[in-house]
Amino acid sequence: MLQKSGKILVIGAVLFLIASTTYSLGFTEGQNSPKTILVKGLANLEENKPEEVDFGTFWQAWEIINQDYLRQDETKDQAKVYGAIQGLVHSLDDPNSEFFTPEENQRFEEDVQGNFGGIGAEIGIREGRLTIIAPLKNSPALKAGLAAGDFVVKINETSTERLQLNEAINLIRGPENTSVTLSVFRESWSEIKDITITRQIIEIPTVDIKILEDHIAHVEFLSFNGNANQLFFKAMSETLSKDGVKGIVLDLRNNPGGFLEIAVDMAGWFVDSGKVIVTEKGLDHETAYKSRGNGALKEIPLVILINKGSASASEILAGALRHHKQTPLIGETTFGKGTVQQLKELRDGSSIKLTIAHWVLPDGTIIEKNGIKPDFEVTLTEEDQKNNKDPQLEKAISIIKEKTDTLFQSS
Repeated sequence: MLQKSGKILVIGAVLFLIASTTYSLGFTEGQNSPKTILVKGLANLEENKPEEVDFGTFWQAWEIINQDYLRQDETKDQAKVYGAIQGLVHSLDDPNSEFFTPEENQRFEEDVQGNFGGIGAEIGIREGRLTIIAPLKNSPALKAGLAAGDFVVKINETSTERLQLNEAINLIRGPENTSVTLSVFRESWSEIKDITITRQIIEIPTVDIKILEDHIAHVEFLSFNGNANQLFFKAMSETLSKDGVKGIVLDLRNNPGGFLEIAVDMAGWFVDSGKVIVTEKGLDHETAYKSRGNGALKEIPLVILINKGSASASEILAGALRHHKQTPLIGETTFGKGTVQQLKELRDGSSIKLTIAHWVLPDGTIIEKNGIKPDFEVTLTEEDQKNNKDPQLEKAISIIKEKTDTLFQSS
C-alpha cells in the first residue's frame, strides 16, 4: 500500500512539475506579450480616471461576461455600468450612501416633494438591518402596530438582507389602497411576525399642541418639514395668548427629522441669536450653523421627550438645547442619524446620494451611531400603550412642575 501510494505521489509530483513549468512559461509569455482587451460600444473610458488605479481586472471581467454569459440577449451594457457604480457605492459600507439610476432618481425627487403612496414610516439601516426609525402619527404603519426600532426581515417575500435602502423603499411604496406585508422582529418578541399594511397617500404631520394640567403645553413636533417653523409660531402664538402657558414639554418622540434649517430656526425660539446649534464637519470643510431669532420662549421652563425614533434634526435640536439651556431630556436613547448627505447629479440623469460630513453638537458629541442619551431614562412599554399610559410624559410633567414651582417661588 505504501509503495502504491508512493507511486501515486511521484506521478502527482511529476504532473505538478509539468503544470508548474507550463504555467511559468505562459505567465512569462503573458508578461512579455500582454493581451489587449478591446471594449466596444462604450464612451468616455478615460475621463477622470485616477492614475494610480488599474482597471484591467474590471475590463477582464467585463470581457468574460460578454463572451461567456449564457443569457447574452437579456443583458444591456448600460445596465452593467449602473450595476458597477452601485457596487462601487456599496463598497463604502455606508447605508446612507446610494446610487440612483435616472428612473430611481426621478422617483426620489418626487418622494422628497411628498408625492407618494406608502405606509407612513421612516426607515433606515442600523447595524446592517432594515429598521423602522419612526412610524408617523396617525399613519397606516402606526395603526398596524409598527414601532420605532422594529427590524424588517422581509418585504412581502423579499429578504431585506443586503437590500439597499432605496430598493427597500421602492418595495414598500406603491399605489394607494394596495397592501404590503412586512415580516417584523422586535426585541421584546420571541418570533418574527407578519404585519400587513394598506398603503395610503401620506401627508406628513407637523405640530400638535395640547394644554395639560397647570397650564403646561404638550407640543408634539412631528416633522421638520418646510412649513414647520411657521406652523409652530402660529400654534404657539395662539396658545400663549389664550392659555397663559407656564411650561413646555417639547415632544420629539418618533420625529425622524427633516430640514436642518428648520431645526436651527426652532432653536432660535428658545436661545439667544448667534448660538452654535450644530457644526457640519467634512473632509475639507467645517460650517457652524447658528441660531437666529429673538429667543421669545427662552424664559419658559422646557423639557424634551426623545426616543429611539428621534433622528437627525430632532437629535440636533435636543442636543443643542440641552447644551445651551441645560434642558432635561427624558425617554430613551435616540436613533443616531448624524451624517450629511448630498445628492450628486451624474451626466445622464442618474445620481449618487453621498455622505459628505458629520453633524457635531456644540459639546463635541458626534451623533452618528451614538445617538443622544436622555438625562432621565424612562421606557414606554407595549403594555403602557395598551393601557393608554405614558410614563415618559408623566415624568416630563413632574419635572416641569418642579421647574415652574422653583421659578415662581424665586420670583
